[in-house]
Amino acid sequence: MLRRFDMFRRLFPLLLLLILTASLAACGGSNASAPAATEVDLGALPVDVQPADVAALLDNPNVVIVDVREPWEYDQGHIPGATLIPLGSIPQRMSEIPRDKTVVAVCRSGNRSAQATGYLREHGYDNVHNMLGGMLAWEQEGYRVER
Repeated sequence: MLRRFDMFRRLFPLLLLLILTASLAACGGSNASAPAATEVDLGALPVDVQPADVAALLDNPNVVIVDVREPWEYDQGHIPGATLIPLGSIPQRMSEIPRDKTVVAVCRSGNRSAQATGYLREHGYDNVHNMLGGMLAWEQEGYRVER
């Protein structure tokens, strides 16, 4: 009996070290970085998007922001980099809206941009999205505005 206890006492530190090493290895995780919380998958975007989604897309070269308000509204403040194409001009200026990029339509409150999104989708633009709440929501959430 004493012999077994002696053997256990000698092996105990080694067993403890083995368990500790295995535990640390399991907690280590991967070296690959996780995607940023603000990263948005363009293929998974719903038709109606939140201002936070749009903010996360601003630096993406595959995204175009189309502001469908009137010029005087646009001049009062718009999303940085947005292209002005007033709602009434969309039928004549559709050639300026790329079919190979993700397009986000924006207006003051989300109504005109929803109309623009619907019109463009009816004309074969599957990659067009409406920003819910428009510039009112954009500014309320504290995102940058160009004047």
